[in-house]
Amino acid sequence: MDKIEHLLNSSGIHIFYVKVIFGFVCSFLVTFFSIPVIVKISRRKNLMDEPGSRSSHIRKIPNLGGIALFYAICICASVFAYELFDIYRFLFASLVILLYIGVMDDIVVMRAYKKLIAQIIVSILIVVGSDVRIRSFFGIMGVYELNYYVSVIFSVLTFIFLINAFNLIDGIDGLAGGYSVICSALFGISYYRLGPYNYPVVVLTVVIIGAVLGFLYYNLKRTPRGNKIFMGDTGSMILGFLLAFTSILFIDIFIDKHLPNVPRYHLMSAPAIAVAVLIIPIVDTLYVMIQRIIHRKSLFIADRNHIHHKLIDLGLTHRRATLCIICYYLLVVLLAYFLRHTEVNKLLIIILLAGFSGALIPDILLKFKRNRAL
Repeated sequence: MDKIEHLLNSSGIHIFYVKVIFGFVCSFLVTFFSIPVIVKISRRKNLMDEPGSRSSHIRKIPNLGGIALFYAICICASVFAYELFDIYRFLFASLVILLYIGVMDDIVVMRAYKKLIAQIIVSILIVVGSDVRIRSFFGIMGVYELNYYVSVIFSVLTFIFLINAFNLIDGIDGLAGGYSVICSALFGISYYRLGPYNYPVVVLTVVIIGAVLGFLYYNLKRTPRGNKIFMGDTGSMILGFLLAFTSILFIDIFIDKHLPNVPRYHLMSAPAIAVAVLIIPIVDTLYVMIQRIIHRKSLFIADRNHIHHKLIDLGLTHRRATLCIICYYLLVVLLAYFLRHTEVNKLLIIILLAGFSGALIPDILLKFKRNRAL
């Protein structure tokens, strides 16, 4: 690889851009050509998602699209961003564990505590084994540098929360996939601007984008006929884990770790910016939990109180509901970008208020619709 890099550099071609292009194309093609095979096997073995009371579809549809995402991301990232697997040695092992648990849950529904145990193991592997953790709050509530054990516990809980939060927004066509594309693109651009040391993470985000776009081609088909497929828990957990991984690395970049030959960056609002990029799963999960507490319902019983469910109840199609959520999400990200030099506590409050305001809008419209019908 070093010889190839030297040859390309001597020809005036930067190896980084070659990795970006080939990483994107290869991950897209692996997903694109894997899914028809997965759909064929799923139908033959009847490995389908059965419609239920919370479902937004009325026919049985294959839900093992996450397998294709895993293959594309792991194969292409290990080839074009192999440095990541040297630095973060437990990254690949974590993805394999999530693949196994996700496939088991998609085929034979697992109990929640078993999935939680697997998520805890994965989070500990990446936080303790690979030292990917939140080291500072940058002054949020007056807290700066975190004690090691506090940092580990908080980081593990963050990974678990984001994995499950991303899983919860995967309820309508295109939402989880479209959101992960934009989220990966935003982090990729940020890492690119932060310098060459972060280029392997940029390649990882590009690989994720290519893989998810290959999946969305089939996921957004208008009818269940053909090769329409869902990503299932396999895909949502893997993507949620990777987005948590990139977001925590983003926060950690701005900590002075005294690494040799690595530029130091200073953005005291980094945690608030990361929250803005992850605002959809964060707000959606917290809003649903608050509603369940208010109505004295169990936090672990599924319902139709998620933002995308309410937009569907308003009469929007899956595509329009996804478009509305993502457009509002982009407005929150733009707000965070223009206010990025604001004091971190103020910026975090502004972002959360904007996020929860977006979650309230479907409730207000539903009440207006019901009152008008009455």
